Amino acid sequence: MDDVDRVLEQTIDALLGQRRPGASICPSEAARAVDPDGWRDLMPAARSAAGRLAAAGAVEVTQSGAVVDVATARGPVRVRRPR
Repeated sequence: MDDVDRVLEQTIDALLGQRRPGASICPSEAARAVDPDGWRDLMPAARSAAGRLAAAGAVEVTQSGAVVDVATARGPVRVRRPR
């Protein structure tokens, strides 16, 4: 894991910490916070960071409100604290 991966994980955690309990974020919010100009290039890494955090039990990745595996999910996903 490189520095960008670690920063993305920390950013996801920090963004969730700023939200009300039960709220979610889009991985793009973390990518934009890390690199406002090149965030689109960070999207695969941001989704991977969310997947690693989910595997560790720190977050849940959802799609249409249902928990999904970010590695196989197609389309937009959200990240939230586990319920």
